[in-house]
Amino acid sequence: MFYVYVLRCSDNSLYTGYTNDVSKRVATHNSGKASKYTRSRLPIELVAQWPFRSKSDAMKQEIYFKSLPRKAKIERIRLINRSF
Repeated sequence: MFYVYVLRCSDNSLYTGYTNDVSKRVATHNSGKASKYTRSRLPIELVAQWPFRSKSDAMKQEIYFKSLPRKAKIERIRLINRSF
């Protein structure tokens, strides 16, 4: 399985990525080794994740999600995470 995940950074910005191991990837982000973007916005919090059967499907969904306006992203996150 592959996953598209969304992180909320300390400055309240959102970061989206894909992986096959969400918990390991979140730990890597929080250690400051995953991306330049999240490195300067620690700590981060996982706010959403969606499973996909293939890497290709996950990558396509990641690109689509990144293209959405912030308001639409937040609405999608709230569908699965009521505390967001």
